[in-house]
Amino acid sequence: MATPYDGKVAVWFWKGDSVAEDTIEDVVRTLKQWAPNVKQVWVKTSDGHNWMGEFDSDRDMAIDSVASVDKWVRVLEANGMEFHAWCVVKGQNIQGEADRIIEVCNRPGVRSMVLDVEPYSGFWTVGKEPIRPLMTRIRRGVGGRFHIAMAVDPRPQHKPRIFPEEWRPFVNSVHLQLYWNTFQRPVDEVLEEGFSTWADFGLPIFPVLQGKAPRDEMNRARQLVVSKYKATGISWWRFGVIGPVEFPALNHPISPGPGEEPEPEPPPAQGRYGIEVVVTPDHPNYRDGAHGGQNVDNLMQTFRGTWGWTTKYKKTERTTSQVWARWDPQLVASGWYEISAFVPSRHATTERARFKIHGVLGAANELEVPVRQADYYNLWVPLGVYQFDANDDRAGVVFLNDLTGEDGKEIAFDAIRWRQVVGITPTNKYLADGYDSPVGTAAERKEDDIWPGKWFDATGFARRYRVGTPSEAYHTGADLNLNDPYWDADKLSPVYAAASGVVTFANRVSGWGHIIIIRHDPLITTGEVMYGRYSHVTGVLVSVGDRVVRGQQIAKVGNAEGLFAYHLHFDLSPTSVLETQPWHWPKLDWNSLMKNYVDPQAFIRRNRPKDR
Repeated sequence: MATPYDGKVAVWFWKGDSVAEDTIEDVVRTLKQWAPNVKQVWVKTSDGHNWMGEFDSDRDMAIDSVASVDKWVRVLEANGMEFHAWCVVKGQNIQGEADRIIEVCNRPGVRSMVLDVEPYSGFWTVGKEPIRPLMTRIRRGVGGRFHIAMAVDPRPQHKPRIFPEEWRPFVNSVHLQLYWNTFQRPVDEVLEEGFSTWADFGLPIFPVLQGKAPRDEMNRARQLVVSKYKATGISWWRFGVIGPVEFPALNHPISPGPGEEPEPEPPPAQGRYGIEVVVTPDHPNYRDGAHGGQNVDNLMQTFRGTWGWTTKYKKTERTTSQVWARWDPQLVASGWYEISAFVPSRHATTERARFKIHGVLGAANELEVPVRQADYYNLWVPLGVYQFDANDDRAGVVFLNDLTGEDGKEIAFDAIRWRQVVGITPTNKYLADGYDSPVGTAAERKEDDIWPGKWFDATGFARRYRVGTPSEAYHTGADLNLNDPYWDADKLSPVYAAASGVVTFANRVSGWGHIIIIRHDPLITTGEVMYGRYSHVTGVLVSVGDRVVRGQQIAKVGNAEGLFAYHLHFDLSPTSVLETQPWHWPKLDWNSLMKNYVDPQAFIRRNRPKDR
């Protein structure tokens, strides 16, 4: 039985308030940049008899009427994407609920409607009787050919609670919400249970896979549903919690039949993530309080952040601390963990937030990591990689107060994330222990010269070059060349990570060739977080989300696919501009250059590792 989902990869969209993007066009740009194989966006249009816009303050993306639906359809279709609607059905107002669904389904360009049928509070709790009256009215309004699907919790104990046989005459496919990470169970087990539970329903079955999960598990789930369970389409829950680390797992076309070959195991030196713990201000493992017997609720303000959880914030005073917050991961396994703090897009203007990390092995006291919250916008900011003993009840606890030495700034108390590092043994330092040249032999990189051996910078930082041409610009970093003993002697030379960190981008960009962006760990000496851009490279050995260590090979020197002579364009940014715009180029904007880039040679000279 043919369906609108065959051969397609889809992503679910909940509401504008739950994403970092400001417009529908921004959503499209994000998908086309990070996951161009996603061709369908499933947008929530109603909740019961209410338009979804009644629960969404983002006016550009909110679904308030059929005009809102038409706008979404128009933007998606202009970019080669399909609009599919979804809604939560409740059965409490049959006429109002059915008529809202009918309005949406009858708009040109709406390809299908997915009914979210779950037996919980806020969903379907009214029993068996309203199902046929509701669905009869809907089918009369949209006709028999329009594709209506049903999304369900696939666990066997929940199936009888939604009375599936009552829905079956009216729907055309079933979508299994296979949220193994939420269920806290192995991915193979959850997939096997879900498909076997619904195998006898007699309709096409499609997986809804979890987008907020370790990427190796996402890859495993995708491969299994295609190869073992013969799924001809996949959807991912949901846009807004899927970021640069997870998008590569989505960006695979569907191959029906035997399925795709499993992705090769990463090289032995390549780091991945295991256990992940996130504690938000809504989580029971978060606590806060006030000094001097004051009421913390009178001092902290709150708002609902991009990803749906509560964020707290407060104005700072130069010499006074009034409030504190504590995040406890309650780690269940000893090992190395990358700790990151989420910095929201609003109410985070301090330049001196001081996160204190407890229970680090080998540290006699808490470790303090400074973060310039003002430099970040809806990003996870690394606080470093540390080793913990899970038997220590202080292991990984993070503390933050509002003492910053500033007047009138705002400090945000948002989520903290702990991700177990597996596949490598991180540096034995707590943070990035320094920077080396990204090129040269191991012996050369230990020498006093910053650009090792006979390597040289052909352009220079902040130099005005290509003068008098349309490409005239200030140079943002170094163009590292090796032309001895012959021209282009640097061809295919190894490129190394200058410091430890996480890959946030690894892809081809028009006019640049392949670019790798590494968000380097905070420096042990200053807490500075730098973004390294390694450009024009070839033979890329890393992927988005990989953790690397200083001196690990990440690529080879390239020529941007023939655009230039062989060389490595290398620059360092103290802001997050390269995380969101890997291709950023300020041209002749001197202020932008000075704000977003530093002289890489001078910076490395100041921050050499002590063990070199």
